[in-house]
Amino acid sequence: MNGTEARYATYLEERKASGEINWFAFEAVKLRLAPLTFYTPDFLVMLDDGTLEAHEVKGFWQDDARVKIKVAAEIYPFRFIVVTVVPKKDGGGWKTEVLT
Repeated sequence: MNGTEARYATYLEERKASGEINWFAFEAVKLRLAPLTFYTPDFLVMLDDGTLEAHEVKGFWQDDARVKIKVAAEIYPFRFIVVTVVPKKDGGGWKTEVLT
């Protein structure tokens, strides 16, 4: 887990403590996209209503990563969310983008 992912795990722990989410795990599943092509979301998150989300934490995007997560969103029944850091000078926190 890199530093950004570790900070996001702390944020998820806070959400869990508040009852907003029931469970989360780092790199818990490996999703097959095609023969010899896989995608591993950074976090699998279960919300308090049982909804499963796949969270991808990014400092910046590489084109192949965006393609993989979009393909995964078309195949699998999870909500896919890309999470990026909001710089402290801009208020801090996390920006989320839901992929459909």
